[in-house]
Amino acid sequence: MDFRDLHTFSDPGLLGLALRHASAGQPHNERLEFLGDAALDLVVAEALYRRHGELDEGRLSELKASVVSRPSLAQAARRIGLPEAALLGQGLTADALSRAVLANLLEAWLGAIYLDAGLEAVRAAVEQALAEPLGEAFGREAVTNPKQTLQHLAQAQTGRPPEYELLSERGLAHARAFQVRAKLGAQVFPAAWGRTRKEAERWAAHEALLRLFPEAAEAPERAEG
Repeated sequence: MDFRDLHTFSDPGLLGLALRHASAGQPHNERLEFLGDAALDLVVAEALYRRHGELDEGRLSELKASVVSRPSLAQAARRIGLPEAALLGQGLTADALSRAVLANLLEAWLGAIYLDAGLEAVRAAVEQALAEPLGEAFGREAVTNPKQTLQHLAQAQTGRPPEYELLSERGLAHARAFQVRAKLGAQVFPAAWGRTRKEAERWAAHEALLRLFPEAAEAPERAEG
């Protein structure tokens, strides 16, 4: 796959600017990188929002972060041949660029596409250049959401959905913590803490899955910070 096949520029000057690293002097691609970063975030966020209607904001943010991470963008930049076409200053070579530089090249390219043809063109380019990480994020179904997994399995086996009981809250308004436990009929499972009630419910569901359906209890990812 070559980046030239993913978008044909009406204004070739935009592509030239996108490929000009700051080390090559003025003008360079950093402003386009800023624009492309914003466009990329929007396109990926919308794609995940539409695909994963069951996931909360925290989980969607985690999935988006995995798609737009530096390793992911750097790999995509290499896959479509951006480093070989980049204009670099003295001391930099295409085969030894850092992940940060590679990711910035991809974002600048997307920023140039946005100015050249708009958001739909960015969306088309992202869907092809980042097909692999997007596919991985799209493929993480219910098992990555313990609450949904517990609900599906509980209803299939008992005909009843689980309940979540708030046991405790602590901390100040800006740093709250919630303790929740899951219940299935008369069966009560170990409690779990979370920074939001939804997060606590997710971990409480995981505790229940560990005891009811160990094979389904893949641990949910904890957000950083």
